[in-house]
Amino acid sequence: MDIHAISSYFSKVELFRILLPLGLLFCVAKFLGLVARKLQMPQVVGEIMAGLLLGPCVLNIIDISSPDYGLSIRSIAEIGVIMLMFSAGLGTNLKELLKVGPKALLIACAGVGVPLAAGFGVYWIFGFNNGSRIFEALVVGTILAATSVSITVQALKELGYLRTKVGNTILSAAIIDDIIGMILLTFVITLANNGESGEHESIGIICIKVVLFFALTIAAGFALFKGFKWLEKRRPHTRTIPIFAMAFCFVLSYVAETYFGIADITGAYAAGIIFCELKSASYIEEKIEICLYMFFGPVFFASVGLKSNLQGMSFSILGFAAVITIVALLAKIIGCGLMAKACRFSKSDSLKIGVGMMTRGEVALIVADKGISAGIINKMMNFAVVPLIIVSSLLTPIILKILYAIWPDNKVKRISDRESQQKNIKYEQMYKDDDKEDVVIIKTKVKG
Repeated sequence: MDIHAISSYFSKVELFRILLPLGLLFCVAKFLGLVARKLQMPQVVGEIMAGLLLGPCVLNIIDISSPDYGLSIRSIAEIGVIMLMFSAGLGTNLKELLKVGPKALLIACAGVGVPLAAGFGVYWIFGFNNGSRIFEALVVGTILAATSVSITVQALKELGYLRTKVGNTILSAAIIDDIIGMILLTFVITLANNGESGEHESIGIICIKVVLFFALTIAAGFALFKGFKWLEKRRPHTRTIPIFAMAFCFVLSYVAETYFGIADITGAYAAGIIFCELKSASYIEEKIEICLYMFFGPVFFASVGLKSNLQGMSFSILGFAAVITIVALLAKIIGCGLMAKACRFSKSDSLKIGVGMMTRGEVALIVADKGISAGIINKMMNFAVVPLIIVSSLLTPIILKILYAIWPDNKVKRISDRESQQKNIKYEQMYKDDDKEDVVIIKTKVKG
């Protein structure tokens, strides 16, 4: 829909009609989000359930295709996706990412390649592909390739193992995993759109566009980074910085989609990475998170449920959802675990890395949503993604606790015990990669 259609829409529709659906959506999403948190699940699970409850699947109170308010809800949800990926980019620890280096990159590549192949194969075996559109299977494979480590991070924090080599490897590999996934999604959607429109750009042209986009982003990012550092000195911790950063995020998202044929979320993620090393990065992220938590995030996650419809549901779809969930979990464990073992991690640490990488969350939802919006996959795919998110979110912390109970990291445990005995002292620890083992070094001791 172009800008003229949107302006025409808003001139005819009274905007107050969206207020009641939004108010109802927020109330139910927040309530079910709190219930999900009580059950040790991510809050987004409750928000998705709110959409399923209020949408055509159950009560059919809110119709996202309504001519009165449907476009408004979809537009808010799209902005939510962009802000979500911008926030993810801001949260990237670029120095840590570069430090872990080749091992995390290899694990991430295996964590993308094996699930991609597995998802492609399962989709093809179930016969949903009509033989002429290979892109459907590729998008499903890309959904399985996505990783969300928010649950893993929380579990490792509670166990006291987040700042270990295994913890840092999982975090870094997940970041690289998502970057590869975003680029892969861009290629799939661009190629699919070329085929649909009758324009057949070569892979080489698409590669050139991607390279040009990232070259432009790096050049603009370097200049903006310098400019924002100057702004930090002049106006530290003021709302000016988050506002300008958000403005750049929207502009880069628009440029990526409009001029380079790259998914807007890739532009948003790239914008976040540009600012992630600023001193104000956490401040920017904090302000963005407020907008996400209060408004845009719940609308996006609930919209996933609102877009789902039980019409056309069949036993084959239900069977596919069950199989794809099992395959998705095993593919991450096998791919990441075997690559970790090849990178000289111990068997127990390799298994922990594989399990830590198997959670799916908002990135999988975003990939599915983009595939549906582009008309590549059917809306029924939401019924395969939501169970995967719920099951992986429940199983990951449970299995990690069992694994660390069987194979505890004694070196780290002694540090943790020492901290608990001296409550007023906080120890910062780091790891040195040795040929034989990981050596814990007490770096600093700070009064807390």
